[in-house]
Amino acid sequence: MSDKRFPYPSRRTFLAGSAALLATPALAQNTSSVNSAATTEAERDLTESVPRNISSFRMLDWQPYFSNTRNGAILVDIDSRAVHYWSEDQSIYKLYPSSVPLTEELTRRGRTSVTQKVTAPTWRPTPSMLERNPEWPAVIGPGPDNPLGPYALYLSWTYYRIHGTHDTRKIGRRSSNGCIGLYNEHITELFGMANVGTQVLLI
Repeated sequence: MSDKRFPYPSRRTFLAGSAALLATPALAQNTSSVNSAATTEAERDLTESVPRNISSFRMLDWQPYFSNTRNGAILVDIDSRAVHYWSEDQSIYKLYPSSVPLTEELTRRGRTSVTQKVTAPTWRPTPSMLERNPEWPAVIGPGPDNPLGPYALYLSWTYYRIHGTHDTRKIGRRSSNGCIGLYNEHITELFGMANVGTQVLLI
């Protein structure tokens, strides 16, 4: 999206742009990695029509969520299916549409941080995923078939990531097993701005 500048665009202009962005066609299929018995992303029929929750996709201020923006701050709003980023000096504000977990059972909320930045990440299904889908490969290396896309921000919680996705159908939907997915161009941008130690809050 764009840097935070004043005056803000009108609500109508902002929502229209968001709707156009969320209408991007699908490219491939993706799975996230949380050890759970719930339906996985790859098992869900993503051709079905589902609401994308565009009306609540809006800019936010950082103060209600963080005491400071030291080392940058990332807010993941599960209900709005949006990721917000503020730079340490607050000169940069970004707002990205995202995919979020399929169910409340898979959803984790609270404070964490970026513990690792990985370029061309390797994806491994969890044991429960392999139990349900024994035909799946044990590992998928970097490339267009990798469910994590070109970049991943690893969080302090096991299995939880903010990552890209080659399957753009997932953005704006409840479609993951715990991870937060972004368009590849957006994770590329966020990856370049975030640091190891960047604060992350999921609400």
